[in-house]
Amino acid sequence: MLPTLPPPGYAAPLAEEDHPDRLRGDPDYMLTLARGLHVIRAFGTRRHPQTAADLSRRAGLPRAVVQRCLHTLTLLGVAERHGRHYVLTPRILNLGYAYFSSTPLVSLAQPVLDELSATVNETCALAVLESHEILYLARSEVHRILATSMGLGSRLPAYCTSIGRAVLAHLSEAALDRYFAAVELKPYTEFTEVNETRLRAELARVREQGYAVVDQELELNVRAISVPVRSASGAVCGAVNVSVKAARVPTPRLAETFLPPMRQAVERIGELLAA
Repeated sequence: MLPTLPPPGYAAPLAEEDHPDRLRGDPDYMLTLARGLHVIRAFGTRRHPQTAADLSRRAGLPRAVVQRCLHTLTLLGVAERHGRHYVLTPRILNLGYAYFSSTPLVSLAQPVLDELSATVNETCALAVLESHEILYLARSEVHRILATSMGLGSRLPAYCTSIGRAVLAHLSEAALDRYFAAVELKPYTEFTEVNETRLRAELARVREQGYAVVDQELELNVRAISVPVRSASGAVCGAVNVSVKAARVPTPRLAETFLPPMRQAVERIGELLAA
């Protein structure tokens, strides 16, 4: 059976390379702070309350450690306890707001995305690669494309999304090796490419042509094209995509129709970042 499309804010099981204890040998490293942030991440996208045992398994931390973190978060008003279960409170949004309000990429890209979306009359988004997933930072939605709405901060797997491939294609060989060693390649539709060799070949093609197209690999009847966004230094820092219903736009028309305005948009974002 094919796995279902990840829900909004999808987050894969916490990667071992992100475990807070990996840096505990550093004398200036605040292990307690790192563990607390790790427990916050362990809440993931599950909408029902979590027990300390649930969070302990997801975070890969001893239950006693997780309980102390939860006690602290509760005292700070970041979490609430309901019997044996815990939920995060709206106060946790202050952490995300601090990022979105202080990151020029988001504030500079949004009006450009809105203009691009109005030009092509399709849904556009900007995302970056964060760990093994893409993280949505800005979006301008014209048509509801995916079965689930992808808000800011939502995550999707990188290997089967056009934004993910546009960014993965520009990773170093060493970074790409680490990515494939850590990620689980699983099919979301009958069209999802899960063969590492073929994916690497596709990433090489994306790097050469300067854009990525993904056809119904994440969700049936959804196609997308993405162009990488470069920072002031010239390094790829994210990508912009245009998503369409497959029934409305044939694959050959994606590049023909959307590539010119998309390239103008990412060039404009790059200029704003460099200003």
